[in-house]
Amino acid sequence: MTFLRRPFGRRRVTAPEIKDSQARRLIALTTAGKPQWTPRDYEALAREGFAKNPVAYRCVRMIAEAAASVPLAVFAKGTKVGDDHPLRKLLDRPNPEQGGPDLMEAFFGGLQIAGNAYLEAGEGAKELYALRPDRMTVIPGRQGWPEAYEYAAGGRKTRIGRAADGWLPVLHLKLFNPADDYYGASPLEAAAFAIDVHNASGAWNKALLDNAARPSGALVYAGREAGDRLSQEQFDQLKAELSDAHTGAAAAGRPLLLEGGLDWKPMSLSPAEMDFIGGKHAAAREIALAFGVPPQLLGIPGDATYANYREANGAFWRQTVLPLAERAARAMTGWLEARFEGCVIACDLEKIPALTAEREALWARLAGASFLTDEERREMAGVDRG
Repeated sequence: MTFLRRPFGRRRVTAPEIKDSQARRLIALTTAGKPQWTPRDYEALAREGFAKNPVAYRCVRMIAEAAASVPLAVFAKGTKVGDDHPLRKLLDRPNPEQGGPDLMEAFFGGLQIAGNAYLEAGEGAKELYALRPDRMTVIPGRQGWPEAYEYAAGGRKTRIGRAADGWLPVLHLKLFNPADDYYGASPLEAAAFAIDVHNASGAWNKALLDNAARPSGALVYAGREAGDRLSQEQFDQLKAELSDAHTGAAAAGRPLLLEGGLDWKPMSLSPAEMDFIGGKHAAAREIALAFGVPPQLLGIPGDATYANYREANGAFWRQTVLPLAERAARAMTGWLEARFEGCVIACDLEKIPALTAEREALWARLAGASFLTDEERREMAGVDRG
């Protein structure tokens, strides 16, 4: 007995249709045949957001690993296929270097960082490879739709165009972007300000610790007589020394060497007064919000949106992971349909441990509904009848 999202009816496979759009013609006037470059610095996002920020790093890893762990079932003409089916084998072992979950983790990870993810079919759709988003360039056709992709690596470029039958061996999955026709919007970019605040807080705190955690303040000149002031030369020299040796995060809290007549007056706020930890946690919650990860799952204190960890985990799977996995399954179905006629890829929800409690509650409600027939219960439970 399986708990699946089953296809409704049999798909009729016909020759590829020629799609047309009046709006696309306007786009094509200025983009036909011209490479459309990724409109952001992918390396900076990956470096500052993923590699240097623990909250964003964990969010990307959690989503990519969870979505990649969702089992995929293959249906041929409405019936679930066995392990010996060509498409089933392709999903389990997409290429000699990776298994199915490894490939999909790279695919979903690129989607979270860049807002775009790419799969390439090689050897006549006998192998699948995840391509780095920052190396891909969309080449629009005369109608404005992508007619090819350009992949650059090691100073060389290769063009991946359509096959003789019109099939494009590249699947491009992108997140919604209201300001771009060809590329998606990255959650990492949406969280960029919060990531900068979080990173800056950590860098500043580290600099203060390196300099004995001394607060900043002001230098007050106390002359021997009332009205004494520093000469212009002395003032300029002192200002230059302060700028060179005591400005920026790297010099935060560095002690000053004072000469006669100069008095140090602390002026900065204490960590408790400036709510340093609270501000850092607020930035972390904003990062988690951009990715759709409940803060409780990341160990971030603050507003408790969910009553407990189990409830937060269920919301994470239902609201973030499953929509992403099911969207990818639908996209792969449409993409590979030309090579695997009549086949549909669907998420096998029964094999997801995080949904066990929900399934048990559903079955209990259906069992108590005496006015339903067995067939109606099986239909409402999404049970495959083979």
